[in-house]
Amino acid sequence: MSAVSREQVEKFLSGIEAPYIKQDLVSAKLIKDISIDNDTVSISLQLAYPAEGLKKELTESVKAVLSEQGISEVTVDISTKIVAHSVQKGISLLSNVKNIIAVASGKGGVGKSTTSINLALALQTEGATVGILDADIYGPSQPRMLGLQGKPDSKDGKTVEPKVSYGVQSMSIGYLIDEDTPMIWRGPMVTGALEQLLTETNWKDLDYLIIDLPPGTGDIQLTLCQKIPVSGAVIVTTPQDIALLDAKKALNMFEKVQVPVLGIVENMSTHICSECGHEEHIFGSGGGEQMAKQYGVDLLGSLPLDIKIREGVDNGKPTVAMEPDSAITMNYRDIARRTAAKLALQSKDYSAKFPKIVIENN
Repeated sequence: MSAVSREQVEKFLSGIEAPYIKQDLVSAKLIKDISIDNDTVSISLQLAYPAEGLKKELTESVKAVLSEQGISEVTVDISTKIVAHSVQKGISLLSNVKNIIAVASGKGGVGKSTTSINLALALQTEGATVGILDADIYGPSQPRMLGLQGKPDSKDGKTVEPKVSYGVQSMSIGYLIDEDTPMIWRGPMVTGALEQLLTETNWKDLDYLIIDLPPGTGDIQLTLCQKIPVSGAVIVTTPQDIALLDAKKALNMFEKVQVPVLGIVENMSTHICSECGHEEHIFGSGGGEQMAKQYGVDLLGSLPLDIKIREGVDNGKPTVAMEPDSAITMNYRDIARRTAAKLALQSKDYSAKFPKIVIENN
Protein backbone atom coordinates (compact mmCIF):
# COMPACT_ATOMS: atom_id res chain seq x y z
CA MET A 1 0.00 0.00 0.00
CA SER A 2 1.19 3.55 -0.77
CA ALA A 3 1.89 5.95 2.08
CA VAL A 4 -1.21 6.66 4.12
CA SER A 5 -2.12 10.12 5.40
CA ARG A 6 -3.35 11.19 8.81
CA GLU A 7 -6.68 12.21 7.26
CA GLN A 8 -7.13 8.73 5.80
CA VAL A 9 -6.37 7.10 9.15
CA GLU A 10 -8.92 9.37 10.86
CA LYS A 11 -11.50 8.41 8.24
CA PHE A 12 -10.86 4.71 8.92
CA LEU A 13 -11.13 5.26 12.68
CA SER A 14 -14.44 7.08 12.28
CA GLY A 15 -15.94 3.67 11.55
CA ILE A 16 -15.19 2.43 15.08
CA GLU A 17 -17.71 3.15 17.82
CA ALA A 18 -16.32 4.36 21.13
CA PRO A 19 -17.43 1.95 23.88
CA TYR A 20 -20.56 2.97 25.81
CA ILE A 21 -20.91 6.52 24.46
CA LYS A 22 -22.64 5.85 21.10
CA GLN A 23 -20.20 7.95 19.09
CA ASP A 24 -17.31 7.02 16.84
CA LEU A 25 -13.73 7.60 17.98
CA VAL A 26 -13.35 10.76 15.90
CA SER A 27 -16.69 12.38 16.82
CA ALA A 28 -16.07 11.59 20.49
CA LYS A 29 -12.67 13.34 20.22
CA LEU A 30 -10.86 10.37 21.71
CA ILE A 31 -7.95 10.51 19.25
CA LYS A 32 -5.09 12.22 21.02
CA ASP A 33 -2.46 11.71 18.34
CA ILE A 34 -1.73 9.94 15.06
CA SER A 35 1.85 9.59 13.85
CA ILE A 36 3.05 7.89 10.69
CA ASP A 37 6.62 6.67 10.33
CA ASN A 38 7.26 4.90 7.01
CA ASP A 39 4.86 1.92 7.12
CA THR A 40 4.09 2.13 10.86
CA VAL A 41 1.02 3.97 12.12
CA SER A 42 0.97 4.89 15.82
CA ILE A 43 -2.34 5.87 17.36
CA SER A 44 -2.86 7.39 20.79
CA LEU A 45 -6.37 7.32 22.25
CA GLN A 46 -7.46 9.01 25.45
CA LEU A 47 -10.66 7.94 27.20
CA ALA A 48 -12.51 10.16 29.65
CA TYR A 49 -13.54 7.22 31.82
CA PRO A 50 -11.69 4.22 33.31
CA ALA A 51 -11.85 1.16 31.08
CA GLU A 52 -8.90 -1.17 31.68
CA GLY A 53 -11.08 -4.12 30.76
CA LEU A 54 -11.74 -2.71 27.29
CA LYS A 55 -8.25 -1.73 26.22
CA LYS A 56 -7.35 -5.05 24.62
CA GLU A 57 -10.66 -5.29 22.74
CA LEU A 58 -10.46 -1.67 21.54
CA THR A 59 -6.83 -2.11 20.45
CA GLU A 60 -7.77 -5.19 18.43
CA SER A 61 -10.69 -3.34 16.83
CA VAL A 62 -8.41 -0.50 15.71
CA LYS A 63 -5.82 -2.90 14.31
CA ALA A 64 -8.47 -4.95 12.51
CA VAL A 65 -10.02 -1.92 10.81
CA LEU A 66 -6.64 -0.60 9.65
CA SER A 67 -5.55 -4.07 8.57
CA GLU A 68 -8.56 -4.19 6.24
CA GLN A 69 -7.12 -1.07 4.59
CA GLY A 70 -3.74 -2.71 4.10
CA ILE A 71 -2.08 -1.12 7.15
CA SER A 72 -0.46 -3.97 9.05
CA GLU A 73 2.11 -2.17 11.21
CA VAL A 74 -0.01 -0.48 13.89
CA THR A 75 0.70 0.46 17.49
CA VAL A 76 -2.10 1.61 19.77
CA ASP A 77 -1.70 3.40 23.09
CA ILE A 78 -4.82 3.93 25.22
CA SER A 79 -4.74 6.23 28.24
CA THR A 80 -7.40 7.65 30.55
CA LYS A 81 -7.90 11.19 31.77
CA ILE A 82 -10.72 11.63 34.28
CA VAL A 83 -11.84 15.21 34.89
CA ALA A 84 -14.25 16.89 37.29
CA HIS A 85 -17.82 17.36 36.12
CA SER A 86 -20.29 20.08 37.03
CA VAL A 87 -22.45 19.83 40.15
CA GLN A 88 -25.51 21.64 41.51
CA LYS A 89 -25.47 25.43 41.23
CA GLY A 90 -24.03 27.26 44.20
CA ILE A 91 -22.11 24.26 45.56
CA SER A 92 -18.32 24.05 45.34
CA LEU A 93 -16.35 20.92 44.57
CA LEU A 94 -14.40 19.22 47.34
CA SER A 95 -10.65 19.48 47.18
CA ASN A 96 -9.03 16.21 46.11
CA VAL A 97 -12.37 14.79 44.89
CA LYS A 98 -13.15 15.16 41.19
CA ASN A 99 -16.57 13.52 41.08
CA ILE A 100 -19.14 12.40 43.64
CA ILE A 101 -21.60 9.71 42.59
CA ALA A 102 -24.57 9.16 44.91
CA VAL A 103 -26.00 5.65 45.03
CA ALA A 104 -29.59 5.71 46.23
CA SER A 105 -32.79 3.71 46.53
CA GLY A 106 -36.26 4.66 47.56
CA LYS A 107 -36.45 1.81 50.06
CA GLY A 108 -34.16 -0.43 52.06
CA GLY A 109 -33.40 -4.06 51.37
CA VAL A 110 -32.70 -3.77 47.65
CA GLY A 111 -28.93 -4.29 47.94
CA LYS A 112 -27.89 -0.65 47.60
CA SER A 113 -24.88 -0.88 49.94
CA THR A 114 -23.69 -4.10 48.33
CA THR A 115 -23.98 -2.48 44.91
CA SER A 116 -22.16 0.63 46.17
CA ILE A 117 -19.07 -1.18 47.43
CA ASN A 118 -18.82 -3.48 44.41
CA LEU A 119 -19.30 -0.48 42.09
CA ALA A 120 -16.46 1.33 43.90
CA LEU A 121 -14.20 -1.71 43.61
CA ALA A 122 -15.12 -2.16 39.95
CA LEU A 123 -14.24 1.46 39.13
CA GLN A 124 -10.91 0.97 40.88
CA THR A 125 -10.27 -2.25 38.94
CA GLU A 126 -10.91 -0.31 35.74
CA GLY A 127 -8.13 2.11 36.69
CA ALA A 128 -9.67 4.91 38.78
CA THR A 129 -8.78 6.16 42.25
CA VAL A 130 -11.93 5.60 44.30
CA GLY A 131 -13.35 6.29 47.74
CA ILE A 132 -16.64 5.43 49.41
CA LEU A 133 -18.56 7.39 52.04
CA ASP A 134 -21.06 5.44 54.10
CA ALA A 135 -23.85 8.00 54.52
CA ASP A 136 -26.18 5.68 56.41
CA ILE A 137 -25.73 7.01 59.94
CA TYR A 138 -28.48 4.84 61.41
CA GLY A 139 -27.28 1.61 59.83
CA PRO A 140 -23.66 1.86 58.63
CA SER A 141 -22.64 -1.30 56.79
CA GLN A 142 -19.53 -0.43 54.80
CA PRO A 143 -17.03 -1.19 57.63
CA ARG A 144 -18.26 -4.80 57.77
CA MET A 145 -18.42 -5.08 53.98
CA LEU A 146 -14.84 -3.84 53.67
CA GLY A 147 -13.60 -5.98 56.57
CA LEU A 148 -12.48 -2.90 58.55
CA GLN A 149 -12.81 -1.85 62.16
CA GLY A 150 -11.24 0.59 64.58
CA LYS A 151 -11.11 4.37 64.59
CA PRO A 152 -9.47 6.29 61.74
CA ASP A 153 -6.16 8.06 62.31
CA SER A 154 -5.95 11.82 62.80
CA LYS A 155 -2.68 13.66 62.25
CA ASP A 156 -3.84 17.10 63.38
CA GLY A 157 -6.72 16.35 65.76
CA LYS A 158 -9.13 18.11 63.40
CA THR A 159 -9.31 15.96 60.31
CA VAL A 160 -9.19 12.19 59.83
CA GLU A 161 -7.47 9.88 57.38
CA PRO A 162 -9.67 7.57 55.30
CA LYS A 163 -9.37 3.90 56.10
CA VAL A 164 -8.27 1.79 53.15
CA SER A 165 -9.32 -1.72 52.15
CA TYR A 166 -8.72 -3.41 48.78
CA GLY A 167 -7.23 -0.11 47.62
CA VAL A 168 -10.48 1.82 48.17
CA GLN A 169 -10.51 4.77 50.61
CA SER A 170 -13.50 4.83 52.95
CA MET A 171 -15.16 6.73 55.77
CA SER A 172 -18.15 5.76 57.91
CA ILE A 173 -19.73 6.65 61.24
CA GLY A 174 -19.30 2.93 61.87
CA TYR A 175 -15.57 3.51 62.43
CA LEU A 176 -16.34 5.91 65.26
CA ILE A 177 -18.93 3.91 67.21
CA ASP A 178 -19.43 0.30 68.28
CA GLU A 179 -21.26 -1.85 65.74
CA ASP A 180 -24.29 -2.43 68.05
CA THR A 181 -24.59 1.17 69.29
CA PRO A 182 -27.85 2.75 68.07
CA MET A 183 -27.67 6.29 66.68
CA ILE A 184 -30.62 8.08 68.29
CA TRP A 185 -30.20 11.34 66.41
CA ARG A 186 -32.60 13.75 64.77
CA GLY A 187 -32.26 14.90 61.16
CA PRO A 188 -30.11 18.05 61.69
CA MET A 189 -27.58 16.08 63.76
CA VAL A 190 -27.35 13.41 61.07
CA THR A 191 -26.81 15.84 58.21
CA GLY A 192 -24.26 17.74 60.30
CA ALA A 193 -22.36 14.54 61.05
CA LEU A 194 -22.37 13.53 57.40
CA GLU A 195 -21.07 16.89 56.27
CA GLN A 196 -18.23 16.50 58.76
CA LEU A 197 -17.43 12.98 57.58
CA LEU A 198 -17.32 14.23 54.02
CA THR A 199 -15.40 17.49 54.43
CA GLU A 200 -13.10 16.58 57.33
CA THR A 201 -11.75 13.40 55.75
CA ASN A 202 -8.43 13.77 53.95
CA TRP A 203 -9.40 12.07 50.71
CA LYS A 204 -6.38 11.36 48.53
CA ASP A 205 -6.86 12.59 44.93
CA LEU A 206 -10.07 10.73 44.17
CA ASP A 207 -11.42 10.38 40.65
CA TYR A 208 -14.72 9.17 42.12
CA LEU A 209 -16.23 9.23 45.59
CA ILE A 210 -19.19 6.88 45.89
CA ILE A 211 -21.72 7.98 48.50
CA ASP A 212 -23.85 5.14 49.82
CA LEU A 213 -26.97 7.12 50.76
CA PRO A 214 -29.46 5.91 53.36
CA PRO A 215 -32.71 4.53 51.91
CA GLY A 216 -35.67 6.84 51.44
CA THR A 217 -36.37 10.31 50.08
CA GLY A 218 -36.95 12.32 53.24
CA ASP A 219 -35.41 15.42 54.72
CA ILE A 220 -32.01 13.81 55.27
CA GLN A 221 -31.59 12.75 51.64
CA LEU A 222 -32.87 16.05 50.31
CA THR A 223 -30.59 18.09 52.58
CA LEU A 224 -27.60 16.00 51.56
CA CYS A 225 -28.34 16.52 47.87
CA GLN A 226 -28.62 20.27 48.42
CA LYS A 227 -25.32 20.59 50.31
CA ILE A 228 -23.04 17.96 48.80
CA PRO A 229 -21.53 18.54 45.32
CA VAL A 230 -22.91 15.57 43.42
CA SER A 231 -21.92 14.97 39.78
CA GLY A 232 -24.44 12.20 39.20
CA ALA A 233 -26.66 9.59 40.82
CA VAL A 234 -27.28 5.88 40.39
CA ILE A 235 -30.63 4.38 41.43
CA VAL A 236 -30.70 0.81 42.72
CA THR A 237 -33.96 -1.14 42.62
CA THR A 238 -35.30 -4.66 42.31
CA PRO A 239 -37.86 -5.66 39.63
CA GLN A 240 -40.55 -5.83 42.33
CA ASP A 241 -43.38 -3.32 41.86
CA ILE A 242 -43.18 -1.92 45.39
CA ALA A 243 -39.41 -1.33 45.07
CA LEU A 244 -39.90 0.36 41.70
CA LEU A 245 -42.47 2.75 43.16
CA ASP A 246 -39.95 3.94 45.75
CA ALA A 247 -37.08 3.99 43.25
CA LYS A 248 -39.11 6.39 41.09
CA LYS A 249 -39.44 8.72 44.09
CA ALA A 250 -35.65 8.70 44.50
CA LEU A 251 -35.20 9.48 40.81
CA ASN A 252 -37.67 12.37 41.01
CA MET A 253 -35.85 13.72 44.06
CA PHE A 254 -32.56 13.95 42.15
CA GLU A 255 -34.27 15.64 39.22
CA LYS A 256 -35.71 18.30 41.55
CA VAL A 257 -32.30 19.14 43.00
CA GLN A 258 -30.73 19.15 39.50
CA VAL A 259 -28.52 16.11 39.96
CA PRO A 260 -28.23 14.07 36.74
CA VAL A 261 -29.36 10.46 37.07
CA LEU A 262 -26.69 8.38 35.34
CA GLY A 263 -28.88 5.31 35.26
CA ILE A 264 -30.60 2.45 37.04
CA VAL A 265 -29.15 -0.79 38.38
CA GLU A 266 -31.66 -3.60 38.68
CA ASN A 267 -30.51 -5.80 41.55
CA MET A 268 -31.78 -9.31 42.32
CA SER A 269 -33.16 -9.47 38.77
CA THR A 270 -32.96 -13.27 38.76
CA HIS A 271 -32.26 -15.97 41.34
CA ILE A 272 -29.74 -18.67 40.46
CA CYS A 273 -30.14 -21.88 42.44
CA SER A 274 -26.83 -22.83 44.04
CA GLU A 275 -27.71 -26.54 43.75
CA CYS A 276 -28.99 -26.96 40.20
CA GLY A 277 -28.25 -23.63 38.50
CA HIS A 278 -31.90 -23.00 37.64
CA GLU A 279 -32.63 -19.32 37.00
CA GLU A 280 -35.92 -17.78 38.12
CA HIS A 281 -37.39 -14.25 38.23
CA ILE A 282 -38.68 -14.43 41.79
CA PHE A 283 -39.14 -10.64 42.10
CA GLY A 284 -40.67 -10.20 38.66
CA SER A 285 -38.89 -9.21 35.46
CA GLY A 286 -38.30 -6.17 33.28
CA GLY A 287 -39.14 -3.61 35.96
CA GLY A 288 -35.83 -1.78 35.78
CA GLU A 289 -35.91 -1.65 31.99
CA GLN A 290 -39.47 -0.27 31.97
CA MET A 291 -38.56 2.37 34.53
CA ALA A 292 -35.50 3.37 32.50
CA LYS A 293 -37.64 3.82 29.38
CA GLN A 294 -40.31 5.73 31.29
CA TYR A 295 -37.83 8.30 32.60
CA GLY A 296 -35.46 8.35 29.64
CA VAL A 297 -32.44 7.13 31.59
CA ASP A 298 -30.05 4.23 31.03
CA LEU A 299 -30.41 0.76 32.49
CA LEU A 300 -26.80 0.36 33.59
CA GLY A 301 -27.13 -3.35 34.21
CA SER A 302 -28.92 -6.18 35.99
CA LEU A 303 -27.46 -8.26 38.81
CA PRO A 304 -28.57 -11.68 40.05
CA LEU A 305 -29.66 -12.69 43.53
CA ASP A 306 -26.66 -14.89 44.26
CA ILE A 307 -25.66 -16.25 47.66
CA LYS A 308 -21.97 -15.58 46.91
CA ILE A 309 -22.59 -11.83 46.70
CA ARG A 310 -24.31 -11.81 50.10
CA GLU A 311 -21.73 -14.08 51.76
CA GLY A 312 -18.90 -11.95 50.39
CA VAL A 313 -20.01 -8.62 51.87
CA ASP A 314 -21.10 -10.23 55.15
CA ASN A 315 -17.56 -11.50 55.61
CA GLY A 316 -15.74 -8.37 54.46
CA LYS A 317 -14.83 -10.00 51.15
CA PRO A 318 -16.77 -8.26 48.34
CA THR A 319 -17.22 -10.22 45.12
CA VAL A 320 -15.26 -7.85 42.86
CA ALA A 321 -12.21 -8.04 45.13
CA MET A 322 -12.32 -11.74 45.94
CA GLU A 323 -13.54 -13.22 42.63
CA PRO A 324 -11.95 -10.96 40.00
CA ASP A 325 -12.56 -13.37 37.12
CA SER A 326 -16.14 -14.35 37.95
CA ALA A 327 -19.13 -13.59 35.71
CA ILE A 328 -20.67 -11.46 38.47
CA THR A 329 -17.50 -9.34 38.75
CA MET A 330 -17.50 -8.84 34.98
CA ASN A 331 -21.10 -7.67 35.33
CA TYR A 332 -20.14 -5.13 38.01
CA ARG A 333 -17.23 -3.91 35.88
CA ASP A 334 -19.53 -3.42 32.91
CA ILE A 335 -21.90 -1.39 35.11
CA ALA A 336 -18.93 0.65 36.41
CA ARG A 337 -17.77 1.46 32.87
CA ARG A 338 -21.29 2.42 31.79
CA THR A 339 -21.69 4.65 34.85
CA ALA A 340 -18.36 6.43 34.33
CA ALA A 341 -18.91 6.77 30.58
CA LYS A 342 -22.33 8.32 31.15
CA LEU A 343 -20.78 10.78 33.61
CA ALA A 344 -18.03 11.58 31.08
CA LEU A 345 -20.71 12.91 28.73
CA GLN A 346 -21.89 15.45 31.33
CA SER A 347 -20.61 19.03 31.25
CA LYS A 348 -17.21 19.57 32.83
CA ASP A 349 -16.36 21.75 35.82
CA TYR A 350 -13.81 24.46 35.01
CA SER A 351 -13.77 26.25 38.37
CA ALA A 352 -10.29 24.93 39.20
CA LYS A 353 -8.92 26.74 36.13
CA PHE A 354 -10.28 30.12 37.16
CA PRO A 355 -7.95 32.35 39.20
CA LYS A 356 -9.02 33.12 42.74
CA ILE A 357 -9.46 36.85 43.20
CA VAL A 358 -8.82 38.18 46.69
CA ILE A 359 -9.65 41.80 47.53
CA GLU A 360 -7.65 43.27 50.39
CA ASN A 361 -8.16 46.60 52.14
CA ASN A 362 -4.84 48.41 52.33
